[in-house]
Amino acid sequence: MDLVGKKVLVIGTGVSGIGSAHLLCQNGAIPVLLDENIKVKEDDVRNKLDEADRDKAIIVIGALSDELIKELVLVVPSPAVPLDSPTIMRLKEKSLPIWSEIELAYNFAKGSLIAITGTNGKTTTTTLVGEIMKAFYEEVYVVGNIGKSYALEAMKMTDKSVSVAEVSSFQMEAVENFHAKVSAVLNVTPDHLNRHHTMQEYARCKFNVTSNQTKDDTCVLNYDNEYTRQFASRCPAKVVFFSSKEKLENGFYVDGDVIVYAINGEKMPVMNIHDMNLVGTCNVENVMAAIAMSLAMGVTLSTILRVVRKFKAVEHRIEFSGTKNGVDYYNDSKGTNPDAAIQGIKAMSKPTYLIGGGYDKGNEYDEWIEAFDGKVKELVLIGATAQKIDECARKHGFNNIHHEETFEGALRYCSSNAQEGEAVLLSPACASWDMFPSYEVRGKIFKEYVASL
Repeated sequence: MDLVGKKVLVIGTGVSGIGSAHLLCQNGAIPVLLDENIKVKEDDVRNKLDEADRDKAIIVIGALSDELIKELVLVVPSPAVPLDSPTIMRLKEKSLPIWSEIELAYNFAKGSLIAITGTNGKTTTTTLVGEIMKAFYEEVYVVGNIGKSYALEAMKMTDKSVSVAEVSSFQMEAVENFHAKVSAVLNVTPDHLNRHHTMQEYARCKFNVTSNQTKDDTCVLNYDNEYTRQFASRCPAKVVFFSSKEKLENGFYVDGDVIVYAINGEKMPVMNIHDMNLVGTCNVENVMAAIAMSLAMGVTLSTILRVVRKFKAVEHRIEFSGTKNGVDYYNDSKGTNPDAAIQGIKAMSKPTYLIGGGYDKGNEYDEWIEAFDGKVKELVLIGATAQKIDECARKHGFNNIHHEETFEGALRYCSSNAQEGEAVLLSPACASWDMFPSYEVRGKIFKEYVASL
């Protein structure tokens, strides 16, 4: 699409929106940056832009005029903007093409693309794959939902570049040409149903990561997950499975303490899971997926294993935060849905005080409660979902529950009551937005509190 001299609407002024505006300016387009929050000041938005872009962008606060809509040729909504929002529906009526930020970036980027999605494990796996690629290739970019705008980096890329992108269901809603050489769908479990409304639609967005792949490409899928296993038969790419539960004829699986790679029944031991710094079954799965993707990209196994053995957990994901007065503290603030939080519980080996609750994304908590299975000594609840979780826990016969009005109160309660040889785990099974700007802020406060003990 030739965008020189043409106006492109960018909805949202966060990381994705600013990145999109920069890419548009670099390619001669006129970005129209829309922030629908009327409390936002135009100068604050303009100051977020690169100095060279500030005079090129049009800033709109509040609502778009019909006159301006007539001048648009493309719409790029940020991931937080639902595609059924009133503004988007108004623009759809004008038959304007709608691209996500990663679609916009892809159309200008060069080189090979690895795209990783899934309900849980995306950030750890993307970070690990990025480190493996950096150990083998000279020019590597790690972008997407991990916090660095794909659009902001796109024009730096060359034909020799390898880009590793963490992509969310929100980002995959509006793609057209997006084509990964290697993709992965790590798992699909209930999440963001307040946005996608049904599991079918949520899964469709996840599997969009393969929409332009062919049999010359590779897609790594979780054999143990019902959605990803069933998708394999209609996946357009060559499928490589991984499993932590089944011994596969083809793919990666765990046999005792050893990751095994099987090809047509021929088995090759790859590594002992105790050689990793990561803990929990979820991380063994993440490592298997990373190995499969890296091999598909032509990286030598010796390079892969060297990086895996040194790799440490990403921040806020079952992150050991210290031992104080004989009590171990773990920050799993990134456990923002029940399935992710189940993995946090599974990683615990001591009686655990569990801090849960937060923003309500429309999830159910039954399987999370069932996973307590003697490991959770007491559930300490905060946030908007506290009562909903309380009722669910009692329905399943778990009654050792304590409520706190504030996060700080929950931290104080846990540190005052946990005894030597026990653990405190922040793994809320909920988003943070009712009390914090992000799960990162929530995790940072947890770690600061532990450090102060």
